[in-house]
Amino acid sequence: MIRLRDATLADTATIVALNRDVVAVTSPMDDARFHHLFELSDYCIVAEKDGQVLGFVLAMTAGAAYENANFDWFGQRLDKFVYIDRIVISKDGRGHGIGGKLYAHVAEAAKATGCTVMAAEMDLEPPNVGSLNFHEKTGFVKLGSRALDSGKIVSMQALDL
Repeated sequence: MIRLRDATLADTATIVALNRDVVAVTSPMDDARFHHLFELSDYCIVAEKDGQVLGFVLAMTAGAAYENANFDWFGQRLDKFVYIDRIVISKDGRGHGIGGKLYAHVAEAAKATGCTVMAAEMDLEPPNVGSLNFHEKTGFVKLGSRALDSGKIVSMQALDL
């Protein structure tokens, strides 16, 4: 059975390792970066089964002191939003609905604090097909796209809560 719980700093090594495994489709994160993001986040939730962390989500709400161009892009267009900075599911955890459970958990918690929109970006070039398909099935709609300094192009998407 999958159990969701608030992450703690004791989860740092596991979360950083999960992120490292998919760094091609997310941004790098070492222990110091995770601690910084953890402090800024409104939600850092892990999914575990039998004590093994299979995934996590890290999210901030509008007005957070987060210096990030994608977060700022949404902030210029949306009010009362929760921004998914990253969601990572381990290879063993994929295909079991963990991403949907994490998003639903964040959505309910964010709605309870007045958020009306969930925002996230996913890679278009090079494409992160799994993420694009997941977000389409979840009901996200494209608001625009951005070219990043890294050369990637991302789809900027939102879901009404």
